[in-house]
Amino acid sequence: MAGAALSLIAGVAVAQPPSPGQPATAQAAAAKKPDAATAEPNAGVLFKPERADSEGVVTVEGQVIPYHAVAGTIVVHPRGWDDAARREVGPTPGSDLGAGANPQAEASMFYTAYFKKGAPSADRPITFIYNGGPGSSTMWLHMGAWGPKRIVTVDNGQHTPAAPYSVINNSYSMMDVSDMVFIDAPGAGFSRIAGKDKEKAFWGVDQDAYAFDQFVLAFLSQYGRWNSPKYLFGESYGTPRSAVLINDLSTGESVDFNGVILLSQILNFALSVDGAENNPGSDQAYITALPTYAASAWARKLVPNAPTDIETYLKEVEAFATGDYALALQQGSELPAAKKREIAERYARYTGLPAAYVLRADLRITGGEFEKELQVDQGLTTGRLDTRFSGPDMDPLSKEASYDPQSAALSSAYVTAFNDYARRTLGYGEGKIFKPSINTFRFWDNNHVPPGRGGGSPRAMLNVMPDLASAMKYNPSMKVMLLGGYYDLATPFFEGWYEMHHLPMPDALQSNISYHYYTSGHMVYANEASLKAMHDDVAAFITKTNNVRK
Repeated sequence: MAGAALSLIAGVAVAQPPSPGQPATAQAAAAKKPDAATAEPNAGVLFKPERADSEGVVTVEGQVIPYHAVAGTIVVHPRGWDDAARREVGPTPGSDLGAGANPQAEASMFYTAYFKKGAPSADRPITFIYNGGPGSSTMWLHMGAWGPKRIVTVDNGQHTPAAPYSVINNSYSMMDVSDMVFIDAPGAGFSRIAGKDKEKAFWGVDQDAYAFDQFVLAFLSQYGRWNSPKYLFGESYGTPRSAVLINDLSTGESVDFNGVILLSQILNFALSVDGAENNPGSDQAYITALPTYAASAWARKLVPNAPTDIETYLKEVEAFATGDYALALQQGSELPAAKKREIAERYARYTGLPAAYVLRADLRITGGEFEKELQVDQGLTTGRLDTRFSGPDMDPLSKEASYDPQSAALSSAYVTAFNDYARRTLGYGEGKIFKPSINTFRFWDNNHVPPGRGGGSPRAMLNVMPDLASAMKYNPSMKVMLLGGYYDLATPFFEGWYEMHHLPMPDALQSNISYHYYTSGHMVYANEASLKAMHDDVAAFITKTNNVRK
């Protein structure tokens, strides 16, 4: 890839002339600095928009694609900010957006956009991409799944050796079917927040979604992409973000999207098997996690007489989980002892856990307990994000896993690769700290007002299934794609399937949802064969739904 041609808007660098192949909208933006008359809502007092331009080429499954890249920031504000009010206050520096020296909160949201050269931007699909956390940067999807460069990590369940790492051409980038915008959440990565009550302004379910809402609208205006086919792609917490965001964009902003792609989904947090013991009387999380336990045991050859293909095996497990197992849990203390032992023994055969352990757990195994117990005799902890990974027990006497071996195995490679790539190739990051993730939980506002409730939020665990259903009812032509890994214990694949089949919407809209599962974990793309399969599935989805005249 060619070196970066630095061009920071509202910065100190001199703008470089746009390259001949740069899209017209990008040329105009590069040639002219936005001012107060043209930059709303991308204008602020605490932050100034930045941008660095670079060129590159990626080869995707044999197709050579030249592109123009922009790494920069867009300034957004909390709900209720008025772009006219800032003009009505005095010219004293720092007095607009708030009182005196304590201006209202702003977020500077970092993004990297890739535009295919020579493609008419009006017809070219564009996909907004983000990871989750909440509080995670989007380096994972950027360097592991869709960006033009991909980090190479070990895929044998072991720890990737330390630097130097290998960053290669990404043969499975999304650039063959869509322009891309990778976005860091407020405060994460190169994004920043500042101002009065900044955490309260941006760190919460609805606050976070509104910041992304404002980012998307500003980006569409800045790059002239209002009439492009549009998609959202969120992973992990990015999936509930997508549900709230697509409803806000559709019903609140009158901006329809062609599709929403959800990777490693969780929309109803009551279905999380992590901490399920804190919600006694609600057993559904144990039911939807069981197929992932079984897949993990199957992959480690701990299941006697198991079918040779995982799909056949999991259909059998799902029937048990939603049938005899679910009925047993529903009986609670009324379950006869003999029946309880029978269920425990069947559960043990599917999961590789001792039947005696299953009985002691009252047939209810949390994710952390499974990760700790599956390989306890070997002194190993099983991965959470991907159960194919293992690592030494941190505490041999603990009840649950005390860390995630998959995260430990891959994180250094991703952090190193993105820091190097951003600074050397994109030309962004000099004098800045990149924050792979931030701890938002101390401040995070989990209250959410579902569609149609008016004021007030329900006193229950977060559930944004109504948001996605609302958007699908409002725009019945919008398509949704669900992607998942069989070995993901953070967001078990069957949990996502269950959620989709319980959305509060007409059954006819179920045909708008497609499902794709892979022999990988939470980060499906950490397995190269699964990345290729996911690329082909996503490319087919975008090609089918982009409404561009063929």
